[in-house]
Amino acid sequence: MIRVVLPAHLKNLAHVTGQVTLEVTGSHAGPVTQRLVLDTLEARYPMLLGTIRDRHSGKRRAFVRFYACEEDLSNESPDAPLPERVVAGEEPFIILGAMAGG
Repeated sequence: MIRVVLPAHLKNLAHVTGQVTLEVTGSHAGPVTQRLVLDTLEARYPMLLGTIRDRHSGKRRAFVRFYACEEDLSNESPDAPLPERVVAGEEPFIILGAMAGG
């Protein structure tokens, strides 16, 4: 099970509280990746489609960041394997809304 932490506004949109747990291995034989986690998240919570990634390009939205094991994974390939501690459920995959301005 993958633990996913969503920012407050996405938790409200998805009608969840706390962390979301996702079963992402199923019939998938390859490594657990950002793409697989986000595909699973959007399939389970279709109201999140387009909020984290662009619906057409699949690219991360500009003000959304991904973290795991105290590392910024935002600019990693969406097909790079996630850290083993995330895959084992020991650490969460964190989706964070970034802010800009002055």
